[in-house]
Amino acid sequence: MLVRFNNTGEDVLKVKNIEVVYDDVILVLKGMSIEAKKESITVLLGSNGAGKSTTLKAISGLLKSEEGEITDGDIIFEGRSIKGKNPEEIVKAGIFQVMEGRRIFGTLTTEENLKVAGYCRRYSNRALKDKIEKIYEYFPRLKERSDIMAGYLSGGEQQMLAIGRALISEPKMILLDEPSLGLAPLLVKELFKIIERINRIDKITILLVEQNADVALSIGNYGYIVENGKVVLEGNCDKLRENEDVKEFYLGISEEGKKSFRNVKHYRRRKRWL
Repeated sequence: MLVRFNNTGEDVLKVKNIEVVYDDVILVLKGMSIEAKKESITVLLGSNGAGKSTTLKAISGLLKSEEGEITDGDIIFEGRSIKGKNPEEIVKAGIFQVMEGRRIFGTLTTEENLKVAGYCRRYSNRALKDKIEKIYEYFPRLKERSDIMAGYLSGGEQQMLAIGRALISEPKMILLDEPSLGLAPLLVKELFKIIERINRIDKITILLVEQNADVALSIGNYGYIVENGKVVLEGNCDKLRENEDVKEFYLGISEEGKKSFRNVKHYRRRKRWL
């Protein structure tokens, strides 16, 4: 069973009414505003194309690589604006994004992937070795496969490596984009237990984008429902799990408590927040 930890600390991240445009034409985010409290797990839920990943890329500075731009609003991290900063500046400030699809270096070994992540902090050899050993404590399977080329790891192992690589840089905040994508249910459960431990033990703030709403809300403190580039519903994760619309459209449970997919075409009309 996953354990949920409540946190009422100060806001470490504030995304304030941002608009994002791709290729100077396509408006993707339309006044997106979210907040993440220090040492908490904040969850972003929504359908494909809702703007969740774009929100993470706006925070981490990766929009430029996709011809995207923040045209309005601001992003505040620890009291300072990071809007428009380069990705390397944002990593040094303490934010690390784990991209959807893992994005590991397939031709490097597992341990070489971890070492590469340590270069931005200029660790000594001894310090880097200690950091890697700590990652192996979280992910023992990676230690067993430390000399295997990362391209030969399973999907679950690659996701563990991607998260481990983020931890090497000693982030204050990790942005996780669809960590359960393509993983078997048992691996998803194992992975989210580790994510919860990282949040609890290392006190790292986590902003989580996830399609598996049930498991995400199980470990999250506060959640946002995103549709068409803006927030349509927000609240404590416990309350969101009890919301009838969230049950119906994201947990697949009807008011009778059964799975209900018969009226999918009517979902948009029936959503109370639309």
